[in-house]
Amino acid sequence: MLDLSFGANTPLCMSITTQRTLRAMTSSSSSSHTQDSMEQQKPQQTQRLQIYPNSNNGVTPFWREKYEREAKRYWDVFYKRHKDKFFKDRHYLDKEWGDYFSGEGRKVILEVGCGAGNTIFPVIASYPDAFVYACDFSPRAIELVKTHEDFKESRVRAFVSDLTVDDLCKEILPSSVDIVTMIFMLSAVSPEKMPLVLQNVRKIIKPNGYVLFRDYATGDLAQERFSGKDQKISDNFYVRGDGTRAYYFSNEFLTNLFRENGFAVDKLHVYCKQVENRSRELIMNRRWVQAAFRFTGDLNSSSSNEAEGNCSGSSEAKQNSSNGSLNDTAIDLSEGVAFDMFGALPSSDYEIIEIKLRGWDFKIRVLSKQYQHTCKSTGLMLWESARLMASVLAKNPDIVSGKRVLELGSGCGGICSMIAAKHADLVVATDGDALALDLLAKNVSSNLEPPLLTKLITKRMEWGNNDHIEAIKEGNKIGFDVIIGTDVTYIPEAILPLFASARELITSGASNKHGNVPALILCHIFRRVDEPSLLSAASQFGFRLVDKWPAGVPNESSQGIISKWFSVNGLLNELPSTALNILLFRLE
Repeated sequence: MLDLSFGANTPLCMSITTQRTLRAMTSSSSSSHTQDSMEQQKPQQTQRLQIYPNSNNGVTPFWREKYEREAKRYWDVFYKRHKDKFFKDRHYLDKEWGDYFSGEGRKVILEVGCGAGNTIFPVIASYPDAFVYACDFSPRAIELVKTHEDFKESRVRAFVSDLTVDDLCKEILPSSVDIVTMIFMLSAVSPEKMPLVLQNVRKIIKPNGYVLFRDYATGDLAQERFSGKDQKISDNFYVRGDGTRAYYFSNEFLTNLFRENGFAVDKLHVYCKQVENRSRELIMNRRWVQAAFRFTGDLNSSSSNEAEGNCSGSSEAKQNSSNGSLNDTAIDLSEGVAFDMFGALPSSDYEIIEIKLRGWDFKIRVLSKQYQHTCKSTGLMLWESARLMASVLAKNPDIVSGKRVLELGSGCGGICSMIAAKHADLVVATDGDALALDLLAKNVSSNLEPPLLTKLITKRMEWGNNDHIEAIKEGNKIGFDVIIGTDVTYIPEAILPLFASARELITSGASNKHGNVPALILCHIFRRVDEPSLLSAASQFGFRLVDKWPAGVPNESSQGIISKWFSVNGLLNELPSTALNILLFRLE
């Protein structure tokens, strides 16, 4: 198994199984090396070249630094999208931590990472004498707090602060806070910067003051779902689809973190609860850690109570937890939107884009822009080359008229195939990614009606995979007259399988029933693979470049074919990018 690792920002196309078609490139080897070559090729029959990796390779250093550098922006976008609807108001605080909030005198509380105020307002409602400082590094979150109907400056002071950088003493008097609440806040901080948060809190908390803590525990369903994706930043630290991050705490890590910064463990429990989402028919196993830490100032503080590391369900917690009983409100995440935390791709993570092309009006469902940076499959997006090629086909229907057309790596959009279906005899749109293919089928069915719908077939094809190729041949034994690929030349390792597959599927006849010569058309922006590399790979499988745009091929009788496509009035004005290129190949 040969795995190729690419970053989250790298365009990926498909996975490839090397087969006999790929090994055709070795036919030009000298006869003296024939036997050695055959021996070397034997194990390659089962070797799999991963262009679309299945393994979890983690977040690249570039994106790791970007998520850290732009953390504030990602959370600002989060609160712009969800406002105060994501987390539930935490009315359980009185039951869970009433012993800490009650007592003689007015309590001064600091809510760290206050978000939209889901902790603040239940606290001031339950404890009329309490005064709350509230900080968050998202300006939009602080604005949500200040515009809340229950916000009163006499009870709450809200301010923007990044506790890994900003000194709390500039806003709060030293040693003046009785209780600090950290509820699903510390998990958003890089683990290497968590000590900075606690060192900042130490400045303003009173001796023997308490930090009340609740956050994600290792083994939570969200972490399990992340494990199958390339969203791991470091151990137990992941990035969600929207760019926000989450750390999953073990008892050992959490206990050591607080002890090393002058806090003793007063109580610590790990809770488990099954949450049912009936609308999505899901049962979610949620795990979180809940704790109380007392500030002693001793950098090697010992626990006053033994931390409980076993997992307690809600009914068991009523008996074992001195913090009170758990009920349905103990799950902080609001119904429905909680699923977004799991790093999956529910329907809300997609958006519909409208594309108008010379009489065509498409509504294409694609992955939302805010989730594209963590998605491995570029097939869930619509690329500029597809828009250009679709415009060319719409204005030049003779390219596909009466022909059998195959699109390679069509992705979820399929706009080239849908336009081709109007004039072609048969169109087969293919992709190697199951998610993209599923979305492609839905987009086709929602944008086409019979008889066009009956002429367009979607098929899975990993380039070089003989089983997939043979399945396509079953539906069209004489081959395809026109093969189209848009933005399918990103990755050097994919080029040979691309041409190998095209050679297997293009019609072998000199011309089709209309006298037109079979053609392979590639539209793309040159990135990691340059033109000479493409031409070299094409020649190994019998493809010859006969025209290109915008430069054209000199000294060729066929020169000017593509330029005629653009002679249509206004087509050049529709270019989505001036960096796009079109290559036209025919068989030798």
